[in-house]
Amino acid sequence: MHTKTEETYFHHALKVLDEVCIGCTHCMSVCPTGAIRILDGRAQIKEGRCIDCGECYKACPVHAIIVEQDDFEEILEYKVRVALVPSVLIGQFPGKIPASGIYSATNELGFTHVYEVESTVGYIHSAYDNEKQKNKNRPLISSFCPAVVRLIQVRFPSLIGNIIGVKPPIDISALYHRRQLQAEGYQDKDIGIFYVTPCAAKIAAVKSPVGEERSPVDGVINMKFMYNRILQILQKHPDLGQNAMDTGHVAADGILWCLTRGEIAGRNGRALAIDGIHNVSEFLEKLENEETDRIDFLELRACDESCAGGILISGNRFLTVERLNKRAAGYRHQELKPDWQILNREDISLDTIRPRPMERLDNDISKALAKMERKRRLMCYLPAFDCGACGAPTCQALAEDIVQGHAQVSSCIFMQQMMVKTKTLSVEHALAITAKIWGENRLDKDCSKSGAEDENS
Repeated sequence: MHTKTEETYFHHALKVLDEVCIGCTHCMSVCPTGAIRILDGRAQIKEGRCIDCGECYKACPVHAIIVEQDDFEEILEYKVRVALVPSVLIGQFPGKIPASGIYSATNELGFTHVYEVESTVGYIHSAYDNEKQKNKNRPLISSFCPAVVRLIQVRFPSLIGNIIGVKPPIDISALYHRRQLQAEGYQDKDIGIFYVTPCAAKIAAVKSPVGEERSPVDGVINMKFMYNRILQILQKHPDLGQNAMDTGHVAADGILWCLTRGEIAGRNGRALAIDGIHNVSEFLEKLENEETDRIDFLELRACDESCAGGILISGNRFLTVERLNKRAAGYRHQELKPDWQILNREDISLDTIRPRPMERLDNDISKALAKMERKRRLMCYLPAFDCGACGAPTCQALAEDIVQGHAQVSSCIFMQQMMVKTKTLSVEHALAITAKIWGENRLDKDCSKSGAEDENS
């Protein structure tokens, strides 16, 4: 199980391959927290701002941003190897392939047990009702999506108290099945629980959990990898699992939980579901500024169509949603009650979630106030075009970088021109500044770049 070793540690699953990056700014322009800068012609991720939402991963035209994950061979270190699969993995496959076939193929890969993550949403329903009585903040905000939880920690710390204090299904299921296996006589050290993830944020959440001392999950496996391996097995053995019982033990609400509106289906009062990290950010700004009428519950998901749109999903998100809705229709009669003999309310409760400000201007309040004033003065001169040519996503971000000592006023190409005109900056120095941001020879003629005449030569 992964332990949080220090309060300041914030694991990130997204990494930039310097040798592949072309410094195109696509990633910088889509980042919802302004976490990316360009330096020496390469993208750099500011760890204090990154929430692992994966927008940069999707935007990169040369695949220079990757997701770091655990080695699949790590499962072999355990005698009991548990695969926790979210329902969206099942939804990747055509409806003619039964869930039992997917379970069987997963067993063929070396897992001894396969469970669907959403089999424990009965605990969450009950816990939400309990939290509604305890937590008087409104709206209550779902803790399901780790990218959203981190977004609130980083950009909207005043709303942390609205996050519902209930663990997401991945943690509850991992703990539930670990307890079950221990009751069957297996020793804890022999049990390895591995989550098959559709996104980078859940990798980060396992490696540095929020609101928990440690994660009950031992490793995380890329869903694209699992999908391709399972598909290969099913293509060789198309009848695998055809006559087996569906052992997922999941109800209709569990199957739909990871999709947009799946979580609010069981909520009383006024509940809204919002997906897409930029939509979520925009709505949280309205909420923070008290521009919304009373809402009881918010289901916020970083990805379009929620987990069906995760960056590690192989299939089309809309087909996945359609398949899961069809599958859920066959489970309408099934209701799973929480077994409080195995887990209690403390087991599924989150500890206090703390804010993580993106980057303090200074630990000394008087110095921080002075830097804030300087930042505001700088904005009198910066053009507010937000063109990104300085290597920062906005003029506000550049002003902050300047007061932190990470950039100069002359990083702005418009300010450069004014300074050259008034002879306070030489042309040679201006070119050197541009080279520092965008790399040497970046402005040289290059007909091999995308869209140029020799692109395909």
